[in-house]
Amino acid sequence: MPASLLDVPEIAALAGGSAQMRLPPGIDVPITPRVRQLIDTPEYRRLARISQLGLVSLVYPAAHHSRYEHSLGVYRTALEYLAALSRDDRFAAIVGPEQAKLFIVAALLHDVGHWPFCHPIEDIRLPGVPEHELFANSFLLEGEIADTLRDDWGIAPRDVVAMLSGKPTDRAGRLLRSLLSGPIDVDKADYLMRDSLHAGVPYGQHFDRSRLIRSLCVNAAGDGVAITSKGKTAAEMMVFARYVMFSEVYWHHAVRSATAMLQRAFYMAHRSVDIDTLFRQSEQRFIDTLTEAAGDGPAADLLGGLFGPTRRLYKRLAQYSLFESPELYGQLARRPYPWLVRCAEELAGRLSHACSRVVAPHEVLIDAPPTELEVEFEIDVLDTPSGVYRRLGDISPMVRTLAREQFDDYVKRVRVFVPPRVAAQAARIGGLPSLINEAIDRAG
Repeated sequence: MPASLLDVPEIAALAGGSAQMRLPPGIDVPITPRVRQLIDTPEYRRLARISQLGLVSLVYPAAHHSRYEHSLGVYRTALEYLAALSRDDRFAAIVGPEQAKLFIVAALLHDVGHWPFCHPIEDIRLPGVPEHELFANSFLLEGEIADTLRDDWGIAPRDVVAMLSGKPTDRAGRLLRSLLSGPIDVDKADYLMRDSLHAGVPYGQHFDRSRLIRSLCVNAAGDGVAITSKGKTAAEMMVFARYVMFSEVYWHHAVRSATAMLQRAFYMAHRSVDIDTLFRQSEQRFIDTLTEAAGDGPAADLLGGLFGPTRRLYKRLAQYSLFESPELYGQLARRPYPWLVRCAEELAGRLSHACSRVVAPHEVLIDAPPTELEVEFEIDVLDTPSGVYRRLGDISPMVRTLAREQFDDYVKRVRVFVPPRVAAQAARIGGLPSLINEAIDRAG
């Protein structure tokens, strides 16, 4: 009898019989000997000292969960996805135990290239700063992780790199990649729930995760994941969960103030550090190294407000959205970060004149949606009786509104942040949009 996906040790261990690790909220994660070999490597253990949400904890103080916890949650979710899909004859004909094993490893290692505050730093796209997927290659292609992949899993490290980089060439690889990075991937299924749980908000926990997983199937082409109509409502609620988590947590105005402060501090100080060494450090060591590089310059003021003994976040001076201020929003959204810095410095000069006090160049921060767009949410839905696939956006007005329309433009805002001592006086001056337009013209 040919081997079944359910014979893969990690999938079989979902039913018990192996060591388990307990994660919130009461989830048992099977830890087989070869999984243990991976998660005990120094490269993997560093994820336990990198927070999943970084600066979000300045606003939601319980959100201190780690990349390590999240990665184990994604691994557990990957096993659940495979177990559910093993009952789909088309999936079982395409994906065998060896490909499933590769997917399990990729899910477990998907964040191994993350450094502290990775996403805010990636968003500003500075020369010499790698994408975390490429940075992961140094951990995957050499060292203990690479040795464990070869010796304990029988997997070539480059096959893991290909899966994580989104470049599999075979149909099984493309199908599994859609489970790793796609509209209802294993990453989103974990982080929406986990981030919501630790932040203490309900938004990411109210989609029917188990029903969504039971509805998984293969799309018409056989190279991507789809859902049956039984999972339609669960998928709609997942779209809504993602929308509200961005609106209320990830792009909360105080979280974005902290993010803008960190980005400007990194922009000013990063040339004084060795990026490769910095990105391999734990979160606290990363903060210490960046603070040391800042010296007594303006970046030190920003870092002190974030990580010093007293929390001193910048205040929101102005906010512009696509539907309220389309012209200003359009001029500032998705612009290169160095240009935003020039614009902010020009605005600082104009505020100095208008307020009759010195506003230093680093005391004006413009936070705008980054150049990279969020992945749009769209997936095929199989009507089982008829065998017809339809796009979720075609049969769900809610998804059509929240996902097919440009997600970034309806969740994210352009904001201007200044220190509290500047905010009170600057808020009383008139014509702030005119000053911003002048700064935009001067920035070029």
